[in-house]
Amino acid sequence: MTSRVHAAVMTATPVATEGAHQELRVPAVGWWRPQVAAGQVVQTGDTLGELTVLGVVYRVVAGPGVRGAVKDDNQRGPRGVDVATAILTVDPTALASAGAAEGAGAATTAAKSGLAVCAPSSGRFYGRPGPGKAAFVSPGEVIKEGHTVCLLEVMKTFHRVTYGGAGLPPEARVVSIAVADEADVNSGDVLVRVEPA
Repeated sequence: MTSRVHAAVMTATPVATEGAHQELRVPAVGWWRPQVAAGQVVQTGDTLGELTVLGVVYRVVAGPGVRGAVKDDNQRGPRGVDVATAILTVDPTALASAGAAEGAGAATTAAKSGLAVCAPSSGRFYGRPGPGKAAFVSPGEVIKEGHTVCLLEVMKTFHRVTYGGAGLPPEARVVSIAVADEADVNSGDVLVRVEPA
C-alpha cells in the first residue's frame, strides 16, 4: 500500500434538499473515496474522505453549517464524481445509531476536550478483527489502557492500535468512530473520539 500525501484540502459544500437533509458536493471532478461510515455524526471541519483529481489526492472536509448523521443512500465508493454529484447526504435530525442523539452532543464535548486516539502511521483502518466479527470498540463503550481500538494495515502487515498514551485518561468512554472500515488514514488522523469515563 502506498502512503498518501494530501496536496491540499477541499471543502464539501452543503446544499439543502427536501426536508432538513444536506447534500455535500465537492468543487471538482475526480475520483471519490469516502472515509466516513453511514450513521456517523459529522460536523464542519471533519474529514469526509479523499478526492483524487488528475493524480493529486485532496483531503475533503465538511463545509460551514454541516452537522448531522451520514445517510447511507450515496455512501458508495470509490467512484467518479463531478460538481453536481452528492458525495454524502447528512441528516441533522437522524439518530446515527443507538444513542446517536446522545453521541452527537458527546462528540462536541470530545471535540472540545480534544480526546482522541490517533493513527500512529499511515495505513488502512480495520475496526474489527475479521468479516462478521464484533467491532473492537463501539460508541458508549468504556475502554481502559491497552484495549485494542483497531488494526492498521501497512504494506500487507497488520498492526494493533491500542488505547492509551500521553494526555488520555486511564479509562474513557468511546464517543464515535471517526473513520469508515477499510478507509486509508494518514499519521495523526483521528481514529476514535473519546471522553473521560
